[in-house]
Amino acid sequence: MAAVEEGPEPQVAGAGDAVRDATDAADAGPRAPSLLAGNRLSLDLYPEGCRWLQHLCAQQHPQLLEVEFLQLSGHEDPQLLEATLACVPWSLPHLRSLVLKGGQRRDALGACLPGSLTTLPSSLAGLAHLVHLDLSFNSLETLPDCVPQMHGLGALLLSHNRLSELPEALGGLPALTFLAVTHNRLQTLPTALGALSTLQRLDLSENLLDTLPPEIGGLSSLAELSLASNRLQSLPASLAGLRSLRLLILHSNLLTSVPAGLAHLPLLTRLDLRDNQLWDVPPELRDAPFVRLQGNPLGKALPDSCSPPGRLVAGEGQTVCRTQEPLPSLQPVCPPTGTPVVPEMPRLFLTSDLDSFPVTPQGCSVTLACGVRLQFPAGATAASVTIRYRLWLPEPRLVPLGPHDSLLSGVLELQPHGVAFQQEVGLWLLFVPPRVRRCREVVVRTLSDDGWSDLETRLEEEAPKRLWAHCQVPHFSWFLVVSRPVSNACLVPPEGTLLFSSGNPGIKVTFPPGATDEPRHVRMQVLAGQPPRVAGGALAQASVQVACLPQVVHMADRELQALLGEPAAAVSPLLCLSQSGPSGFLRPVTVQLPLPPGITGLSLDRSRLHLLYQAPPTATWDDITAEVALELTHLYARFQVMHFSWYWLWYTTKTCVGGLARKAWARLRLHRVNLIALQRRRDPEQVLLQCLPRHKVDATLRRLLERYHGPEPSDTVEMFEGEKFFAAFERGLDVDADRPDCVEGRVCFVFYSHLKNVKEVYVTTSLDRQAQAVRGQVSFYRGPVPEEVPEEAEAARQRRGADALWMATLPIKLPRLRGSEGLGRGAGLSLAPLNLGDAETGFLTQSNLLNVAGRLGPDWPAVALHLGLSYQELQRIRHEFRDDLDGQIRHMLFSWAERQAGQPGAVGRLVQALEQSDRRDVAQEVRAILELGCRKYQDGIRHTSLAPRDAAPPGASASQPPEPAQA
Repeated sequence: MAAVEEGPEPQVAGAGDAVRDATDAADAGPRAPSLLAGNRLSLDLYPEGCRWLQHLCAQQHPQLLEVEFLQLSGHEDPQLLEATLACVPWSLPHLRSLVLKGGQRRDALGACLPGSLTTLPSSLAGLAHLVHLDLSFNSLETLPDCVPQMHGLGALLLSHNRLSELPEALGGLPALTFLAVTHNRLQTLPTALGALSTLQRLDLSENLLDTLPPEIGGLSSLAELSLASNRLQSLPASLAGLRSLRLLILHSNLLTSVPAGLAHLPLLTRLDLRDNQLWDVPPELRDAPFVRLQGNPLGKALPDSCSPPGRLVAGEGQTVCRTQEPLPSLQPVCPPTGTPVVPEMPRLFLTSDLDSFPVTPQGCSVTLACGVRLQFPAGATAASVTIRYRLWLPEPRLVPLGPHDSLLSGVLELQPHGVAFQQEVGLWLLFVPPRVRRCREVVVRTLSDDGWSDLETRLEEEAPKRLWAHCQVPHFSWFLVVSRPVSNACLVPPEGTLLFSSGNPGIKVTFPPGATDEPRHVRMQVLAGQPPRVAGGALAQASVQVACLPQVVHMADRELQALLGEPAAAVSPLLCLSQSGPSGFLRPVTVQLPLPPGITGLSLDRSRLHLLYQAPPTATWDDITAEVALELTHLYARFQVMHFSWYWLWYTTKTCVGGLARKAWARLRLHRVNLIALQRRRDPEQVLLQCLPRHKVDATLRRLLERYHGPEPSDTVEMFEGEKFFAAFERGLDVDADRPDCVEGRVCFVFYSHLKNVKEVYVTTSLDRQAQAVRGQVSFYRGPVPEEVPEEAEAARQRRGADALWMATLPIKLPRLRGSEGLGRGAGLSLAPLNLGDAETGFLTQSNLLNVAGRLGPDWPAVALHLGLSYQELQRIRHEFRDDLDGQIRHMLFSWAERQAGQPGAVGRLVQALEQSDRRDVAQEVRAILELGCRKYQDGIRHTSLAPRDAAPPGASASQPPEPAQA
């Protein structure tokens, strides 16, 4: 105890020395730049923010007395941070909000790093006006002693620390209304917590709590209580006394019973009991519309044996990681009847800010934020292992496609690569439902030591147009879902065998005895020669044959006749044969192909029948009719080969068909698309670029034209699956900001027929829009961005050959700026014209809102409800943008922003909605953006500062001034 009492004294003395040293340095050093704007001082965005604050305190400028809001980074040097905080009570006596957050830095894998803050100087207890204290994302193991002495504190945020307990003295904060201690290591709660009679919101999710003190029923003002992702097995009956409670979140615990009195809380609007161990609940709760019970074994037969319960673990170095592991110190949990209970496999649900999770030998079921599911059976790993995942945008180097394959999903990477599991792991990947199902199949493709291979895949249908590709994986690598022609395979023994096509049984390959001296695998793929018919109905069996686009799998007779200029021309199905082992066979293998449609063996002219052969990787088709003996029946042609490749029967009067076959084969793989460029009606600088299959253009435009306007789509162009192209803004237009998919102002695309080839960019111009409107254009070119791109498209437009780069040019018009536009933003500002906010409190641009949308993930419905959107409107957005999470988020956020344009308090409502939805990280980023914008505005119109803007902080180089964070 003596050590505890004597500890602070030398720390305070050391802090005083550091302050005096900083003061001495400040007297001889340069003055600080204009960091003070009104009553806010945000130094977490600047390198060495503590040195800036010490510099300001040493100057003792009167404007410091006006500061009410202070932000510092928790990643500062611990001694420097403590020394800086020691001088705060005397230099900022009117401080009302103190934010000391970590989490701004990330490791090499993108995970948030905790701040270095482990304690606070005792002198902070003298902040008499402090009402808001945020210590989130730090390394606190115990609550600093000064915190319970801040009797005016109204909000205390302690999330993402290492706290294992809270002190009893916390109950002595009479004004506390909000307490957040999420993502810590709390095992128990102090009984004095029930004395916080003014507490309205309490968030204790993602901890290790197994019981609650009965005193928690004394929180008479409590409106929201979150205890999700703990290890609670029961609840105290005193919870039924929380008469002000509106939200009670208890999902992902180990509850086997709940008090029936919860159903009679008069203000309760949501009771979340998902993913617990409830075999039964009181009837009052089972029928209540505000209760959520998914993920419980309700109504299931009770197991015969009992196993240990689970717990929730916050992974070291991770922001949150929810899983369940056995606790040998606890007794098995059984239902009230005394029958032993076997909990289901532990479940883990990753939030959008996580990219890793632990797996123990017990196994678990995992759902990633992107919707991917994994199931690790018990014993899959011999020891605990951390699994990491990453979603990659599809590009040719990550997407190996055959000539007639189509991509149906993004690329999922699971690490560590190559680690073999003792039992195969189940993997479920969402994919875009294909539109045609004849002679095609869906498979999961993965990379192994031997190269890319296709896994045995089962299709599962969760809802209409929501399909899963399910496979078992022995190790982790890259995974994607593709559609390919139906593949039939067999193992050919030395005794010989027969292989035929499941899609067209008339196509057969006969292997005679002795064709091979050792077993080898062979595979057959067939591309139908007739237009496929769309199959209706649900997926009825495990392996369903599906197709991509009609023009990919067939060539209609009229297309072939137009290509050849011959009305009677016809072709057979296209056959691809491949094998493992030696390239040739020991004895000839007999291949049977159906004759082209409309041709029979009794009526055909043999001189017009051609057997074509192609040997990949070349695209050349050779006529081998004279080299083989064609045996004709009424419907089929048979021939013998010693090597496998591509085979095609043509019936035409042309004598040289090799070149025509190459063009026809390319036509089979081409997709007819249109390019569109639309401008947002309320913000013409926001341009939507999209490449659409021809049959989707009308429906897409009907949906977009409520919010966008622009020229008619381009003429139809043809593109291959996986083909690169780019968009270049011309005639005075340029992309407004740097983007990872932008090379020298050119926006890069890769065309995949089933994925959304759409991007929204902001354009700017160097021309004077005050004088007149800017009439620019956007041109689309094939291939990757070359070193030299023509500035205008006129020259390229004249070349319409097969090798022409130019595809289309569409006009873009930026209207003339009115006199009032741009006058109220101050010098040096470049805010997009979305009028969300005001000059005093700051603006939010479309680019800012896009950043916010990219962070919300699956939490967007909660944000929407707190913004005031109705449940019916949410359902409409979900339906309109089904299978497109990003589209749902963007539409919700921008439609709300458009309705709020010009109204006061809109940005404040957005920040409040984010906080109410437990997305305080995003809310804090919005505040930082507003503060930067407000500071720029005030600097531009008032030109007031404490020092020249090129001054450097003490101890920093003058050549490297602090840079604000990128909005």
